Amino acid sequence: MNTTPKKRFIFSSMTRKKLGILIASFIVFSATLSVLTYEGTKKTVALTIDGQEMTVKTHANTVGDILEELEVPIKDTDYLSHSTDTAVKNDLNVVWEKAKRVAVKIDDEETVYWTTAKTVDDFLDEEKIEINEHDEIDFSVQDTIQDQLQLNIDRAFLLTIQNGKKKEEVWTTSTTVADLLKQQGVKLGDLDRVEPNLEEDVEPKSVVKVVRVEKVTDVVEEPIDYALVTKKDSSLMQGTEKVVQDGKEGLLKKEYEVIKENGKEVKRKLVAEEKVSDSQDKIVAVGTKVLVAQVSRGNSDKASASNNDSNQATTKKSSAKESPAAPQGGNEITMSATAYTASCNGCSGVTATGINLKSNPNAKVVAVDPSVIPLGSKVWVEGYGYAVAGDTGGAIKGNRIDLFVSSKDQAYRFGRKNVKVRILN
Repeated sequence: MNTTPKKRFIFSSMTRKKLGILIASFIVFSATLSVLTYEGTKKTVALTIDGQEMTVKTHANTVGDILEELEVPIKDTDYLSHSTDTAVKNDLNVVWEKAKRVAVKIDDEETVYWTTAKTVDDFLDEEKIEINEHDEIDFSVQDTIQDQLQLNIDRAFLLTIQNGKKKEEVWTTSTTVADLLKQQGVKLGDLDRVEPNLEEDVEPKSVVKVVRVEKVTDVVEEPIDYALVTKKDSSLMQGTEKVVQDGKEGLLKKEYEVIKENGKEVKRKLVAEEKVSDSQDKIVAVGTKVLVAQVSRGNSDKASASNNDSNQATTKKSSAKESPAAPQGGNEITMSATAYTASCNGCSGVTATGINLKSNPNAKVVAVDPSVIPLGSKVWVEGYGYAVAGDTGGAIKGNRIDLFVSSKDQAYRFGRKNVKVRILN
């Protein structure tokens, strides 16, 4: 039996199998070599992506290509240690930090920022946002920056508070007068007044006034003047007076309701009045007795003549001392009298009834209290004569009278004295 073809077939089959294995091995080797060659040509890059560190091997040509491979979304506001077109080389260290959104509201105006700052303090410094020590904030500068962070700043401003008598400048972030007073610890009493009103807005450099109002009671004791009453006494010589009863002032107690603003009285109202004691009239007896001179009868004509001369002299002397007799009729009052001139302090020279005293220096005019002697009345004044009640005066009240004279010397010499005044009509 011939076996040569069979052997050839087996040999041929084994040869093809080895060849296939050889080819496959070569392919695997080539692939492995290619992979090793490819991997061996990669560059090693250290990356810090938003705080997370990693090392990558890459054939990327630029930093931008690396981040794109890693699907890192880059924005202009993010932090990147190298520009995206920086060429990749071995041992390159790339840092990327995502920017966080921070909204800052100052008073009523809000601004949005993107930042990679670590703390609020760093952020404020980076954006040059200053905070005054009096400003009101809802955060701490040591806080860590978080995405979507909201920072609120109320700016303080300077104004003046006039609290009663005390005046001071203060810093405030208040919007209304009521808020300001509460912030400054200013408490109001029931009667206190505030300017401007509590509901109104406060403005920088403005002045807020707190008027301290208090209501107090004031009790005052006032004297009650006594009246001067004269009585004719025929047992007294004419021209002489005698006090029969001394005058005594009464006492009146008045209760007032007083309103004070910042310690100063602004209003006074009489609420009660009580008479503590009555006044006592002063009674004066006025003499009416007239002394009649008589001639003495003597033993000789010489004595008689001598006595007659003496008596006549006595009569003349006595008559010189007596005042002119008052006219008959009318109502007689004893009054306290002074004198004035047309050129007195504050005088215009024209009386309350229109008499020009400067043009009539010899006029007989008296100033009176119209409730005692009506203006226009004709009067007779002891030692002054007949006159008209033609003027008034601020100090002429009650039983007071002021006599017009032509010169200041006369007024000074007159002084103050009690005189009889008879109202004739």
